[in-house]
Amino acid sequence: MHKSRLTTKEKWLGRVKRQFAKHVGALSSDQQGTSAIEFAFFASLLSFAALNVADVSIYIYQRMQVENAAQMGAQAVWKTCDPFQGKLPATTSCPGLTTAVTNAVQSTSLGTQVTMQTGYPAEGYYCVNSSSLLQYVSAVTSRPADCSAAGMPSLQPADYIKIQTVFSYAPLFPGITVAGLFTTPITKTTIIRLN
Repeated sequence: MHKSRLTTKEKWLGRVKRQFAKHVGALSSDQQGTSAIEFAFFASLLSFAALNVADVSIYIYQRMQVENAAQMGAQAVWKTCDPFQGKLPATTSCPGLTTAVTNAVQSTSLGTQVTMQTGYPAEGYYCVNSSSLLQYVSAVTSRPADCSAAGMPSLQPADYIKIQTVFSYAPLFPGITVAGLFTTPITKTTIIRLN
């Protein structure tokens, strides 16, 4: 029989193949990098959730502040235009009304970013209708004799004033969080009875 002799090159290739197979086998059983990959995956999910929680929380806080600003404006009307001192209707008989309401509206943590909507404060006579809802019946320039316009002639109209505040909300992380889908500007209205 004839024995085949391996050349140096063939011996070298054989050794390289065995070492390569040995390293590939070792790599397939190595678990060291798996933890890092899993951590990166879950950390990205947790980061996304944390950014959403932050943006949604800020939106809710700012919405509460805008509502608080509207309520502060209504309280400023009551304080500035004391109905017991004959300063009604407030929009025509109370000097400094707009300034007092504007200062009150901007006294929240949002400051001057909260503004009063154009056309406010809005005052008028309202009545409760048959559905027990407040219904506008007349401007303050002409007080009706009763609430016939609301279908309740046995009732007397009352003087109410509305304050509407506006704030332009912008998410911290636009395009990343769901807060970009929220309504903006944030608008809140408060109504208060003056008499």
